[in-house]
Amino acid sequence: MMFDHEGTPVRTGRAAVNGTSLHYRTAGSGPAVVLLHGVPKTGYHWRHLVPELTPHYTVVVPDLRGLGDSARPSDGYDSATMSDDIAELMNHLGHRTYAVAGEDWGAVIGYQLAARHRDHVTALVFAEALFPGFGFEDHTALTPENVSSGMHLWHLGFYFRPDVPEMLIAGHERELITYMIKYERSRPDTATPDALDEYVRCYSMPGGIRAMLSVYRAMLVDAEQNQQAAQKKLDVPVLALGGSAFIGDRNEAQMRLMAHDVTGHVFDAGHDLAEEVPDEMADVLLPFLATHR
Repeated sequence: MMFDHEGTPVRTGRAAVNGTSLHYRTAGSGPAVVLLHGVPKTGYHWRHLVPELTPHYTVVVPDLRGLGDSARPSDGYDSATMSDDIAELMNHLGHRTYAVAGEDWGAVIGYQLAARHRDHVTALVFAEALFPGFGFEDHTALTPENVSSGMHLWHLGFYFRPDVPEMLIAGHERELITYMIKYERSRPDTATPDALDEYVRCYSMPGGIRAMLSVYRAMLVDAEQNQQAAQKKLDVPVLALGGSAFIGDRNEAQMRLMAHDVTGHVFDAGHDLAEEVPDEMADVLLPFLATHR
């Protein structure tokens, strides 16, 4: 369950958009902010941040295509298509303009949303993500530097191979998700049982792992999309957030290739800022959003 600042459960719904069906949560009032989660998480990732935002904003928290309680179509897992899902959802909910905050894959999708729907996005928060086409692939290499820095992303190559990951992960969803989430955090105890149970529930449903792997398997398409979009830098303000134990200030360095107006901040944390350091994240996020409403 997710609650607003008054302790009221958020509203939930489903919307038929862009050839699929998205599950979403919404609460609060005021200018709209849409929060986009990464993998292997769901919209539940934002549960600590939502009550920080709802006194000032209408918050929309979708489960991305194929993930959480959204539908699991056979295709459309490239970041441009998934960003169009969100643009249609926000239009469906009556929000013509809105800020976007994304983390991990949700940040890459958030960038595509800002690049493809420039008249609708007022600000972008880009948290803890690497761009396909701009160095993400370099971290798949088995090198001393990647291993020693904790940035050897071994799972990308594993996930990219069809069929074999599905075979090996089936029945071990809890072990994989728990390992991936705790390994990438400097504060593993913040991976609370309720969150792990929710993520495991969703990714263990029929098609859950297949959809997750489809996001990674679209990386080569994503790379082309990001390179094309970057030819015209974003004009909206961007806040690039990192965790010192994971991507850190590389978030800001990447976004300076993509946008004109970029501010960066690095937290003493790992990869999952909204669960590891939600109060500190809110302290940085809220002034940024207030300045660019």
